[in-house]
Amino acid sequence: MLRVQTRSDYALHFITMALRRVREGEKDLEKGEEIQGDENGAEAQCEKQKHEFKIPKNIKMKNVITSKGNSKSEAVFRAEVVDVDFEAIECIADSPEDPEEKSQKSKIKLSNKIKVPNFMKRQKNSKYPEAPSVSLDFNGNLEQNRLADAQQLLVKTEERLFGSSNAARTEDEEDKLQSDSEIFRKRLKFAILDSFNEENQETLKSALTSILQEEAQDRRWAEVSENQRPIWRPTECRQKIHDPLLKTLVETRLKNADGQENKADKLSTSLKREVCRTGKQVQKDLLNVVQNIKECYPADFDICKTYAQLYHQTFSARLEELTRSSIEFEDCVYILSWIKIYYPKDVLKHKELEEHIDSSSLGPLLPEEHLKRLEDQYFSCKENEVRSWLSNAFEKEVDKWSDGYEPELIEGCYFGNLAVDVLPLIEGTVKEVNALLGCESKSWSLLCLLDSSLLSYGTSLKELVKRKQEIIPKILRDSLVNIYVFKNYVQKVEHFFSEDIRTTRMSTLLDLRNICHTYFLSRIHKELKPVYRKLWTQAWFTGNCEVVEELVKAIEKINNDFKDLKPGCREELLAELHVEVMVEYVRRMMKRKLKLKDKEKQEAAADFISQDSNEICSVFVKLGSKEDWLSKILPKLSEILKLQDPGSLQIEIATLARDYPDISEQHVLALLNLKANISSSDLRRIKGCLTDNRSPQESSNAFFSKVLVKRKII
Repeated sequence: MLRVQTRSDYALHFITMALRRVREGEKDLEKGEEIQGDENGAEAQCEKQKHEFKIPKNIKMKNVITSKGNSKSEAVFRAEVVDVDFEAIECIADSPEDPEEKSQKSKIKLSNKIKVPNFMKRQKNSKYPEAPSVSLDFNGNLEQNRLADAQQLLVKTEERLFGSSNAARTEDEEDKLQSDSEIFRKRLKFAILDSFNEENQETLKSALTSILQEEAQDRRWAEVSENQRPIWRPTECRQKIHDPLLKTLVETRLKNADGQENKADKLSTSLKREVCRTGKQVQKDLLNVVQNIKECYPADFDICKTYAQLYHQTFSARLEELTRSSIEFEDCVYILSWIKIYYPKDVLKHKELEEHIDSSSLGPLLPEEHLKRLEDQYFSCKENEVRSWLSNAFEKEVDKWSDGYEPELIEGCYFGNLAVDVLPLIEGTVKEVNALLGCESKSWSLLCLLDSSLLSYGTSLKELVKRKQEIIPKILRDSLVNIYVFKNYVQKVEHFFSEDIRTTRMSTLLDLRNICHTYFLSRIHKELKPVYRKLWTQAWFTGNCEVVEELVKAIEKINNDFKDLKPGCREELLAELHVEVMVEYVRRMMKRKLKLKDKEKQEAAADFISQDSNEICSVFVKLGSKEDWLSKILPKLSEILKLQDPGSLQIEIATLARDYPDISEQHVLALLNLKANISSSDLRRIKGCLTDNRSPQESSNAFFSKVLVKRKII
């Protein structure tokens, strides 16, 4: 029995030693760790043949758990009765000596089958109390980056030394506390400066907790008179350490931004590279703040706003420094692009940053004075650029005329290359300027540069039509397309300009169109003159249908001659021809070559007028004319020819004067003189009625003012 007890004591000692080594991070017991004892005599005491023994399978004995209080204290043991299986132990030294001495002399091997799980299971099983955590001193906490715990130890010492007026402290103790406090603050600074290190997040959290604890301690000492406080209180860690360090950290990161990583090294100038490198780093770091650093900070720090302001201010200061002296145009454009486009869109309005950054509170990225200087430099260069483009484009176009260059046809129509080339350049520049300057009125003022070029273009057209070149009709057709495109574009954007500018510009374009129209229409009327001569003659009166049919066929032929014009241009030309044909018809009518002596002839002529109006207007409408108002003129004149009663005539002419304020007394008299049976007294009464009923407003569609009448009123 005594032998079993001795071996049991030795087994108990062996388990205790194994547990200690597991606690200290030695090799796992299950791998058969060899515990070295004294080499002398170890083999003799471990020979299985000489020392083999058997112990009952289950023996109640004490299980010793070691609990460490601190690094200097000895192990404290807690005993608990457990079942231990000793069959798994292959060899235990057979000696009555003290177990601890015996362990120094013996080499013991544990079988792979040995299982000592009880103390391990108790750590994992919630029903067993866990072994208490190791308490560290101030230096130990700093070594493990437990800044909050280190700060608490400083607070405890501070309270012990300064907590009451009766507290006893030596100068050495006070110096030691102050020295430790300085060491703590240095470690705190390191943690803050390493904020962007992903492996530093736990340390950063502890550092921020320690700052909150320091603020609480500052508040505690604020209630005590200054002569009773430690000389380092208040520390104001957030204001004096954290916030200045963040500013330093931001400045350092932007200064050392990697251009290659941000793909800035491929840009053409050093200023572009620096601006791009800095701006990209701002975006990258703010994303890091939102994605990682924000989680380390308490909410009251509002760290996203703080970092956004710091990066904004630092980036702003660098841009201000770069723009203090004059810079090249392309650098000016690049900086404005960052200020107006890239920074607001890609940084402040980034999908991951927008909800965390109040961009309205950041202010401008560049001071107004510097920004205005850049904007003025940029706009001046753009003005010169557009002016140069326009000058070159119009000069090149005019030079083509002299060189006999035939305008290009696309799908059978003149294309108008000048307008197609110029307008996209102007519109693109306007959009670019508006994006960078954010001022539509200033941007669209670039279109005013077109006005002087159009005036010069008109002068060249006037000189062109005086020449005798076969190519002129083709050039003018192409010019009509250019003018048409310019006019439509100007009308589309006219709301950006004042009334005076709109009126002047449209007048210029209409003058250009009239130069071309006059050239073509004068030749058309020359072709139609033989037909015009038949109107309101005896031949017309006796063979009305043939004369008008001849006129209609001539008009249809003219339309076919202008098939190479774009539909819009052709319609405008034919609409003007429509007006002029009707004017010529009325002029021929008022020449008094035909006298209608009686009622029957007057009614017959009235019917012919209505038929002519219908046929002429119908063909023009079919060809695209939009001048519907012309279809009402001849029927009104027809009605005057039909009427015989002076009173009815007076009313009808008063109505005509109201509808067409440009009708003159000469026109009315010439019309009434067709009626040979009207008296002079009736003519005078109608003349007075005309004066009384004339509309004070001018009609938008002037007609009679274009009809020249030689006869004067008697």
